[in-house]
Amino acid sequence: MYSFLISLLPFAAASVVPRQYFSFGNYFSTGPVASGTYIIDATTTLVLPALNSPHNGNLGLWPGMGMDDGDLVQGLAISTVGIGSPCNLASGEVKWCVTASTLESNQEDGAVYKANPGDQVTYHYKYNDSTGKTDQTVSVNGNVVSTLSTSSGKGGLGWGTAMECQQANCGTVPTHHYINTKITMSAANPNYKNTLALNGASGNLVTADGGKTWTVADITINQYTYT
Repeated sequence: MYSFLISLLPFAAASVVPRQYFSFGNYFSTGPVASGTYIIDATTTLVLPALNSPHNGNLGLWPGMGMDDGDLVQGLAISTVGIGSPCNLASGEVKWCVTASTLESNQEDGAVYKANPGDQVTYHYKYNDSTGKTDQTVSVNGNVVSTLSTSSGKGGLGWGTAMECQQANCGTVPTHHYINTKITMSAANPNYKNTLALNGASGNLVTADGGKTWTVADITINQYTYT
């Protein structure tokens, strides 16, 4: 099944440096939503894997939500060294750089945080009725580390995960998991499960309320080697 979010991937990557090498790996992707409806709240927790090996290129893992105005809300976990990462990581640091982020005409980032493999990074995207903005909150092991609010339309049209490599071949990315995923619609989308697209990934998208809220207990993204 072709998914809305997949169609955004070629445009998604401004936050990880200018492209000499550019490729996407495995994904779990959903959308589009039913006409006249939006995703108004989405949350998921990425359990950070070990760094890619060899530690080359500029790797980003992110759950993204494509917005109705063309923006891409995409909190990031970046594995690279030097200026390719907002954290400016040294070559010896075994860290992921975590930040709230939205791709508009330019990339907008929140505060950055150095996280460890094994940390649990929760990405929460919510449309704020009072401000008309989409609020991002990124937490590591339950502690808020980055926030961002952007004028990004009325809500999301699709949601999914991405594994993105830029600058140089990123080697092998270990299997990793997104847990406790919850997607809330502005109105019921009873057929939203039919939009699910999987590539080297698995996860059971279910609803208990007729399609207003969709959940996935565990999204498994399989190991992937860039060539």
